[in-house]
Amino acid sequence: MPDFAYVALDPAGRERRGAVRAETQEAAQILLAGRRLFVTKIEASAQGAAPSLLSHGLFRRKKLSAKQLTLFTRQLATLTQVSPLEEALRTIARQSEQEHVRAVLLNVHGAVTEGRRLSDAMAREAGSFPGLYRAMISAGESSGTLPQILERLADLLERQAQVRSKVLSALAYPVILAVVATFVVFALMIFVVPKVVEQFDTVGQQLPLLTRIVIALSDFLSSYWWALIAGVVAAGVIGARAMRSEGLRLGVDTRLLRLPLFGRLIRDLHAARMARTLSTMVGSRLPLLEGLKLTTQTVHNRALRAASAQITEAIRTGGSLSAALKRAGVFPSLLVYLAASGEASGKLDVMLERAADYLEREFDGFTATALSLLEPAIIVFMGGIVATIVLSILLPILQLNTLAGGGF
Repeated sequence: MPDFAYVALDPAGRERRGAVRAETQEAAQILLAGRRLFVTKIEASAQGAAPSLLSHGLFRRKKLSAKQLTLFTRQLATLTQVSPLEEALRTIARQSEQEHVRAVLLNVHGAVTEGRRLSDAMAREAGSFPGLYRAMISAGESSGTLPQILERLADLLERQAQVRSKVLSALAYPVILAVVATFVVFALMIFVVPKVVEQFDTVGQQLPLLTRIVIALSDFLSSYWWALIAGVVAAGVIGARAMRSEGLRLGVDTRLLRLPLFGRLIRDLHAARMARTLSTMVGSRLPLLEGLKLTTQTVHNRALRAASAQITEAIRTGGSLSAALKRAGVFPSLLVYLAASGEASGKLDVMLERAADYLEREFDGFTATALSLLEPAIIVFMGGIVATIVLSILLPILQLNTLAGGGF
């Protein structure tokens, strides 16, 4: 059954836009007339005209990015306090600059205009609105607290965006520094060392061991740099395919959590995200079990995902959240303690939010400390490599000066 996009006027004279599903265009007009809408324009929707291409992923519409979803949620939370939901959606869609964002929001607006709930309308764009997001919207609609839920969702998404920004900014400088230093070392080995080595060909003396090692590495990089790149690419492809095995992926992720610095970073980030998400869900009167199931699907680390699944199963059988967190053995003790305090006092959402705040502050401090150690470590390491290359060039020169001084 095809979809028809329409523009119509309601009894109050306001413009309505959306899409309706019907057998024919005449049937769509009759359906809209039954809703007391005066149709001014109606045509077959491109989405309904070629379902086979869309279903196979060809010409698939882009989804909302995390930044665009956060902005939309904040705008919707603000506008729903002063205007009807349908008008708020239409206003946000019209103000969107990106074409794909406008298309997604207009599709949701059309479904709401047809009489569907907002959570059901968002399900038409499931790629843009995750299951956890839609579940919280549904809880807000059922309890009549949609504006408050939207405010909580906007705060949650903005906080997660801040954490992502801190992670990226923390990794950006060390990565750029390492890339530039590696490029400098390769340039020295491929272009500088061979030119200098040419001066030692007629010496007639055995070069120092360090110089011979550097020359051998330089010859290899100069002649087989393409093989090195091909080997790295092949290793990456093989590694990516191997990581599709759940058993291997679980083993690798478990070892990552045991790393002295990186493992703690992963644990704290996941614990903070889980605590803040659960706090938002509990405060929104969303069932804790349902929220845990949806949150578990978003965890990328297989060891942490398995631990989250164990927590879900423990709560399903009647256990408490704090006991399940403690039994998992991968979450910070502070989160376990505050969860237990929240359950005992009936303020679980407040205590989980405090735990998330503390863990994020810990992450900020840990990141600052790690960077203060990592940056000089990279500089010293790369400086040592450059010094080794320079020393390998200077040793034959010093050897020649010694021989020349001995001859006189």
